[in-house]
Amino acid sequence: MVMARASSGPAYPDRFYAAASYAGFGESPQGVASRFPNDIALLLYALYQQATKGPCNVPKPRGWSPVEQSKWTSWHGLGNMASAEAMRLFVKILEEEDPSWFSRASAIADPVVDVDTNHTFKSEPVIENGESDAQTKIVSSENGILNETQDKDVVSEGLSSIAVYDQWVAPSVQGPRPKARYEHGAAVIRDKMYVYAGNHNGRYLNDMHILDLRSWTWSKVEAKFNDDTAETSGSFAPCAGHSLIPWNNKLLSVAGHTKDPSETMQVREFDPQTATWSILKTYGKAPVSRGGHSVTLVGNTLVIFGGQDARRSLLNDLHILDLETMTWDEFDALGTPPSPRSDHSAAVHAERYLLIFGGGSHATCFNDLHVLDIQTMEWSRPTQQGEIPTSRAGHAGATVGENWFIVGGGDNKSGASETIMLNMSTLVWSIVTAVQGRVPVVSEGLSLVVSSYNGEDVLVSFGGYNGRYNNEIHVLKPSHKSTIPSKMTESSLPDSTSAVHNVTHAPRDVELEVEAVQDGRIREIAVDNALNPTKSKGQANGEPLLTTIKAEKEELESLLSKEKVLSLQLKEDLLEAEARNANLYKELQSLRGQLAAEQSRSFKLEVDVAELRQKLQTMEALQKELEILRRQKAASEQAISMARQKQSSGGVWSWLTGTPPSPGEKENNA
Repeated sequence: MVMARASSGPAYPDRFYAAASYAGFGESPQGVASRFPNDIALLLYALYQQATKGPCNVPKPRGWSPVEQSKWTSWHGLGNMASAEAMRLFVKILEEEDPSWFSRASAIADPVVDVDTNHTFKSEPVIENGESDAQTKIVSSENGILNETQDKDVVSEGLSSIAVYDQWVAPSVQGPRPKARYEHGAAVIRDKMYVYAGNHNGRYLNDMHILDLRSWTWSKVEAKFNDDTAETSGSFAPCAGHSLIPWNNKLLSVAGHTKDPSETMQVREFDPQTATWSILKTYGKAPVSRGGHSVTLVGNTLVIFGGQDARRSLLNDLHILDLETMTWDEFDALGTPPSPRSDHSAAVHAERYLLIFGGGSHATCFNDLHVLDIQTMEWSRPTQQGEIPTSRAGHAGATVGENWFIVGGGDNKSGASETIMLNMSTLVWSIVTAVQGRVPVVSEGLSLVVSSYNGEDVLVSFGGYNGRYNNEIHVLKPSHKSTIPSKMTESSLPDSTSAVHNVTHAPRDVELEVEAVQDGRIREIAVDNALNPTKSKGQANGEPLLTTIKAEKEELESLLSKEKVLSLQLKEDLLEAEARNANLYKELQSLRGQLAAEQSRSFKLEVDVAELRQKLQTMEALQKELEILRRQKAASEQAISMARQKQSSGGVWSWLTGTPPSPGEKENNA
C-alpha cells in the first residue's frame, strides 16, 4: 500500500528514515525487539532491509542461530518487492502498532500524521502571497478540528447555492459535526444521512451521526446494543473500510478491516427506530472478513466482491448473501474476473448487471471496467467510450437512474479532481465538473449518497482524506446535460485570476439518438451546434450560417429518417418473429397435449397387459393343478379296476389249488 500525509511534512524517503529511526533501526539490534512483538519486529527488519539494500541476495546462515535464520527467512520472503513499496509498508505497519509515533518522534520538528491509504496525494505547500497555489488555507479551528477556506471551485453560499447545476457547493450545516474521518460508511433513509465509524488518525471509530437533509443539521446517535450481540466492552468493536447498506428502513454494516485473519465476515444491523445495533445470524460458509470491498444491493441479495483481508492479501472472490434466508453462497463465475483489488466502486444496472470500476493493488491503480451478468454469472470486459477516466482507487460512487457518478479517489501521484459519470446503458464516460486544489471532494475514502432537494436529485459527499482528514459536506446537483456524453472545455480567464479556476462546460446544444441495430451494436448521433464566435463577427448577416445549419439539419434529419426506417423494419421483424414464436408455441402446446394423451393411453395399455399377464399366470397354475387331479383320478380308477378283477377270480383259483375259501370269501360268494 501507499502512504498519504495528513499535513505538511517530509515526503518519502525522508519519512521512512524518520520512522526507521523511531522504530530503533540504527540503534542496537535489541532496540527494535524491545519495542515490538517478535513477529512485528521481524517484519519491520525485513522491510527495512528491502528498502535500504534491495532484495535478499545474501546466503542463508549456516550456523545454528534461530534469530539469524528467522531474520533471513523474513527478508528473503519479500522477493523482488520495490524499495518504495517496502518503505511505505514499513511506515504503515508502524502506524498500526503505534498510531501516534510521529508526534513522539523527536527527530522531526514538523509533526504529521500517517494513515494507511491506497494512493498518495501530492503535498502542495501553501503560498501566502496569493500567486498560484491551489491548496486551501487553514484559517480557524472549531472544536479542535482545523477548518479550511473553500476552494474557488466550491461555492459556499448557504442552501441557495444548491440551485447551481454541475458544481460542487458547500451548504451551511448546523449542529456538532462528526469527527473528521475516511473509510466510513454512509447511507440515506427518509431524508436522513447516517454516517457510521471510519478511520481517524490511524484509529478506528464506532460512532453514529445523522445529517438531516432537510434542515442540514447534524446530530449524534447514542446507540444501544442488544445484550446477545454486544461485545465485552458493551459496544461493537470500531471498524473502517466497511459498507453501510439501507435495507427495509434499517442499516446493514457489512465487514470491515480486522486484525484477525481467521475472522469471518460479520453483518450488523442498526434499527433507526430504536437506535439499536445487533449482529445478524447468517448460514452457510461466510467469506473471510475484509475491508475495501464492495457491497451492492441487487434485489433481495447483497453481492460482495474483492477487498483486502487481515493478511493484507488482495481478493477478487465473489459472494452473495440472500437477505431473506440470510444464507451465504460463493460463486465461481464464468469468464475472466477483475484482478484482485480493493477500494474500487460497484454499481448495479437494470437489476441484472454488476459493474466494477477502478480500485488498486499494493502499488498499482486501475481504470478498467468489468461487468458481471448476474443471471448467467459470467464476467465480461466491455469497451469503454467517451472521456475514459484516469486510474483511481478510494473513490466513491452513486447512481441516479442509469447514470453512475464517481467522485474522489487517487492514484500513486495525485488525487482525482474530476467528477465523472458513466451512462450504464451506452457505457459512455463524461466529465461532469472538475475542481482544483486540495478540496475535500478530491479525497480518498470519502462517501457519496443520493438525496433530493426541492424535488431534484442531488449528490452528497462527506469526509475523506487528502492530506488531512475531512468532515465537510458538499452537494452537487446534476443537470440534464450531464446525463449525456459531452466534452468539458475550460473557459479562458484573465491573467490576473488566481490559479484556482472555475471549470465550466462550454455552451452546447446536443441531441442524442440511440437506436439498437440488429447486430447488437449501439449507434450514437451527437449534434454539436455550438456557434463559432470569430466567424459570426465577420458576417454582417446570418444567412450563410443559417444555410449551413439548415444543410446540417437536413442531413441529420435524413440520417434520423434512415434510423427510424431501420427501427421500423426491426420492429416489424420483431413482430413477425414474435408471431412465429407464438404459432410455434401453440404447436408445441398441441404436441405436448397429444403426447400427454398418448402417454395416458400407453399407461392404460401397460396396466391391461400387466393384468392379463397376471391372469395368464393364474391359468397356468390351474392347468397344472387340473393335470395333477386327472392323474390322481386315473390312478384311482386303475386301482379299483384291479381290485374288482381280483375279487372275481378268487373262487376258481382256490378250487384249483385245493385251498378252501376263507369265511369272508364264503360269505361274499354266498
